[in-house]
Amino acid sequence: MDSPDKPTPLEPQGFFDPSRAVYRFTLLIFVAALSFGSYFAYDIVSGIAPTLVEALNTNRSTVGAFFTFYHLAATVLVLLGGILIDKLGTRKASLLFSFLVLGGAVLVWTAQSIPMFFLGRFIFGAGAEPLIVAQSAILARWFKNKELALSFGLALTVSRMGSLFAFNTGELLVSHFGSFRYALFGAVIACVISLLANFVYIFMDRRGQRALKLRDESVEEKVVFKDIKEFKAPFWYVTLLCVTFYSAIFPFTDLSTDFFAQKWGLPLTAGAAGSFLNKVFYNFLHIFDTAPGISSIIIFASMILAPFAGRLVDKYGKRATVMIVGSLIMIPCHALMGLTKINPVFTMIALGAAFVLVPAAMWPAIPLVVRKERVGTAFGLMTAVQNLGLAVFPFLNGWLRDSTQSYTASMLMFASLGFVGLVFAMLLKRADAREGHVLEKP
Repeated sequence: MDSPDKPTPLEPQGFFDPSRAVYRFTLLIFVAALSFGSYFAYDIVSGIAPTLVEALNTNRSTVGAFFTFYHLAATVLVLLGGILIDKLGTRKASLLFSFLVLGGAVLVWTAQSIPMFFLGRFIFGAGAEPLIVAQSAILARWFKNKELALSFGLALTVSRMGSLFAFNTGELLVSHFGSFRYALFGAVIACVISLLANFVYIFMDRRGQRALKLRDESVEEKVVFKDIKEFKAPFWYVTLLCVTFYSAIFPFTDLSTDFFAQKWGLPLTAGAAGSFLNKVFYNFLHIFDTAPGISSIIIFASMILAPFAGRLVDKYGKRATVMIVGSLIMIPCHALMGLTKINPVFTMIALGAAFVLVPAAMWPAIPLVVRKERVGTAFGLMTAVQNLGLAVFPFLNGWLRDSTQSYTASMLMFASLGFVGLVFAMLLKRADAREGHVLEKP
């Protein structure tokens, strides 16, 4: 007779046994796909920004504001999303956020006015960022004390594939089918794929819960406001560096396709003939020859190099030093693109290196500079503040371009953000020295 605390096996056994690694990694495929659609839908606006400006008869600041409304919603929902996930559980919460993502993408696709575009992006942002938080809780539920780091890395890679495809297929969809609506419809399809993956995850998770007596993991990125007053200087320097660093990366890429097309005269597609799939394949082969392709170099670099950078930081430490180096790389990259006509491929590869180095050192630094029970509040607050920066600078980028009729002022703004980030990184290293060089140790 089975003991009462031993789970009763569910039939059939073999491949579909939830206790087996193959079941867990099959589930990982669908959990990783949860955010593929939202990444694609987020970056499709960047990929087709030049077309949107022309087709909507609008300016660059309006396209930048598409990202502003996304991040305004994300700021609010990041503060509340963790609480909602804990109350509803990961299955119900992830499904709710997936429907918000899809609903926002549909509204953007069908919008007939700029305010409706803004509303669609706001709804989309309200679902996309909390969905990533829910995804993290799901991975912790299934992979804690097992292959947690690997599962997070694979999920991030699949998500960023959404961005990579958005940049390198958006203008192809426009040119092949004849309207920017087809690119936005492509984003809807990507979000439908993620929603279907969510249904499969729910089925497999429910089955696994019955078999293995799983319980929901508490969400890490959840802000408890009374904890904030206990944070010391190193946390605030990391947070301020986070804001300045990401504000110099993502708001730049939001309009970088338009920037590369305008300043260097780069084509929006590689110009292949034949079927649509043949054009997609040809575009990826010539990723360094198109404006959207060069924009995606940062994403591609992070997909390939981020896991290695994380291992190096874990092994050797030097986190504050790595953040200084990453900030130093960023400053001349933006300045050179703004002031010269040097081939942007080289500066974008260098910027991609900075994008790999700084996050690899920055996010793991948080558990080292705050008490264990405050880590959730620290991550949540840092993410919320980061989204505030990401709400402001896309609009400023577009407004400076419209006002000056070039991107020089914008690029100097991003270089200045890199310089401010460098100051915060240096202040962090000094503060860390007072705390015993915690961040510099392996």
